[in-house]
Amino acid sequence: MKALVLSSSPRRNGNSALLAEAVSEGLAEAGHEAEFVFADDFLHGFLRDCRKCRKPDGECSIEDGFRSVFLDRYLPADGFIAATPIYWYGSSAQLKAFFDRTFCYYAASYPGSAEVIQAMQGKRIGLVLSSEETFPMVSGAVICQIQEFSRYTHSDFVGVVHGYGNARGDVLRDPGEPMKAARRFGMEFFTRHTSDYQIDTVRSGRVWG
Repeated sequence: MKALVLSSSPRRNGNSALLAEAVSEGLAEAGHEAEFVFADDFLHGFLRDCRKCRKPDGECSIEDGFRSVFLDRYLPADGFIAATPIYWYGSSAQLKAFFDRTFCYYAASYPGSAEVIQAMQGKRIGLVLSSEETFPMVSGAVICQIQEFSRYTHSDFVGVVHGYGNARGDVLRDPGEPMKAARRFGMEFFTRHTSDYQIDTVRSGRVWG
């Protein structure tokens, strides 16, 4: 299987990036193809008004590397893991911009929108977080957004790895051992049990059996 791991922190050696790298290592150890990218390398602009800035042929006119990463790396991937620090109880601006910019390609005004919409569906989605604060709901807004994105795209939200720290490398000293958890998360990413029951979901009375 193939996974794209996105580190959206502006700190290339920050805590969320370290955790994301551990997830990538776990994926590779399990025999999967893991591609690791930094948002700052290809994402240089926010979403604009497509009705005003789209090119005559329907292509997005924002000149950065997002198009290539989204169409050539994200869409073909079977799974996507987003890594972000908690900023003001939400994700980094870079991660929010990544999701916002996808609109340029699934909007009806893009010539290949039908193919994009099809390819966006059915992925396995993971989330990697770092924060200084340990209050349980510090991550609530980010988790909710990824959960709803997963539902919107008919994808499976596999789970969350959360490490605590402030200075660079603090997660290495987190007694909860999030680095080990991140590596294991990568190893189990394509096999881990997931569920999102509806009232009429046919299911067993036991989770494990």
